[in-house]
Amino acid sequence: MKRRMIRIDKKKCNGCGACAAACHEGAIEMIGGKAELTREDFCDGLGDCLPACPTGAITFEEREAPAYDEEAVLRAKEQKKEKPLPCGCAGTQARSFSRETEKTQKEEAVSSQLRQWPCQIKLVPAGATYFDGANLLIAADCTAYAYGSFHRDMMRGHITLIGCPKLDAEDYAEKLTQILRLHEIKSVKVVRMEVPCCGGIEQAVRRALQASGKMIPWQVVTISTDGKILE
Repeated sequence: MKRRMIRIDKKKCNGCGACAAACHEGAIEMIGGKAELTREDFCDGLGDCLPACPTGAITFEEREAPAYDEEAVLRAKEQKKEKPLPCGCAGTQARSFSRETEKTQKEEAVSSQLRQWPCQIKLVPAGATYFDGANLLIAADCTAYAYGSFHRDMMRGHITLIGCPKLDAEDYAEKLTQILRLHEIKSVKVVRMEVPCCGGIEQAVRRALQASGKMIPWQVVTISTDGKILE
């Protein structure tokens, strides 16, 4: 059948992964650093991915394609639902813990400031009580490796969530919207790398803040590839 479909220009694609995150049906995947429509029957033709693309690599076209299979999409979503791992992985068990104030700057610099598990956006339960009244840090996972004092300067006093829109086939905006709606979040800090692919995590936070309907103070901190904070 002939219907409206998306077309991805791989020459314009910068590999940010924002379109894959914006596709609620999971029709787009990142392959070889480029976005690709891997399931035509998962594409509903509505184009949620278009505004997410920062380079204009996605357009509409009328062409022959299989019909949109809503049942298959729903089955795929069910299969991706989070399930506890039988090994009892710490990252799947929601819990919080306090951090004692360190006595010296040297000790503080090497002390972990992680205050809860899980910390992966895709694993964290949206209803976890540690979000109540929290200052929220949402960080691209590379930032903690690039910026040496990440725990001391970024994580201290925050509930930390990490993710990578280029690697995860997840729509972070949905989970983040749930968290913002369910809890009284005091502030949101986004920490991303300077590379274009990190734009996906910033865009997900923007969409979540808008969808939540709340006025929450937020800021974006950008880290260079050599570990410096960019103004």
